[in-house]
Amino acid sequence: MNLFEKIFNYDMMTRLENSGTLMITSLEKSWLKTMLSHSAAPHAFTPAALEKLQRVLDTEPDLDLSEAFTEKARSNVIHVYHPLLRTLRRIITRHGAIRLTYRVKDERTFINEMAFPYKLEYSQVKKDWYLLWFHLRHRAMMSTKLDSIETIHDLPFSAERAAQVRLQIEKLLQKRQIHATIAVLKEYNRELSRILYAFSCFEKQVDYDDTEGTYTIRLTYLNNEAEYVLSKLRFLGKRVRVTQGEHLQKRMLESAQRALARYEAGG
Repeated sequence: MNLFEKIFNYDMMTRLENSGTLMITSLEKSWLKTMLSHSAAPHAFTPAALEKLQRVLDTEPDLDLSEAFTEKARSNVIHVYHPLLRTLRRIITRHGAIRLTYRVKDERTFINEMAFPYKLEYSQVKKDWYLLWFHLRHRAMMSTKLDSIETIHDLPFSAERAAQVRLQIEKLLQKRQIHATIAVLKEYNRELSRILYAFSCFEKQVDYDDTEGTYTIRLTYLNNEAEYVLSKLRFLGKRVRVTQGEHLQKRMLESAQRALARYEAGG
């Protein structure tokens, strides 16, 4: 490929990217067509969107997985999709408010609480979706499992009021934020992708020291996520070391001391 062809291709790809156009391969089209036949597809798309996708992909071949995969013992299927996801996603996108009826652990039910939905979160550990929302009356952040939500009704809410509430939420979350610095041991630099994947759900900044040849990860998380961060640190083991973050350092030291005490007792 000569220089002019490269310039033309780059210019074309840039224009497509700026216009929001996404280039997909025939294999990706076949994969999408196969996924649309899944039982969860009608819940993930509106009827009109699903019909349009199926029509566009009608001439594409199905993705044959029969030779690549052999199904043997099957466990209970847990669907990642939840029926409330689409509704809540749209409300969050337009910065709307709702009247929320939901249950708590002791089976009490709270009816028509005025709520401002802020974010949808999925717990990999519990395999459940959660709604992070702002309680308009108590002015507090709440987290509710989607399975515990009984009803959702629109609540009239102005754009100005929504902007004020979002500012309140950002201030509350900033107060709950914790920062920690994690150093990647030099001999494990080649595993940086794996290490970063362990912290993929957190806000982070990665710095590289040219002199020492080491990577440093500055992690930002909420105070109620500390135990999850600790589980990831234990999983990574000797690949990383917490250089800043008193709480994490203390908990990691306690874990190591308890493990050592068990082995000493056994000896």
